[in-house]
Amino acid sequence: MALVVIGLILLLLKLAGASAVAGWSWFIVLAPFPLAIAWWGLSDMTGRTARKAMEREDQRKEKRRQEAMSKLGTGPRRD
Repeated sequence: MALVVIGLILLLLKLAGASAVAGWSWFIVLAPFPLAIAWWGLSDMTGRTARKAMEREDQRKEKRRQEAMSKLGTGPRRD
């Protein structure tokens, strides 16, 4: 996601003609976009995306379980 944001910022600076970015090659300005695509592809191939989604789901389930236990009054004892 950071590469997409960097690419958008560079693109806007290039189109606006701002500072040193206006003199840069279009190849350099647009380079973050293919890098982002490559990163997402690599992330999917290695299973990182699925692991992160499972971790988020597990955290959501645990939070929901803790809230339910708290409402039932069966949460951890406080001495």
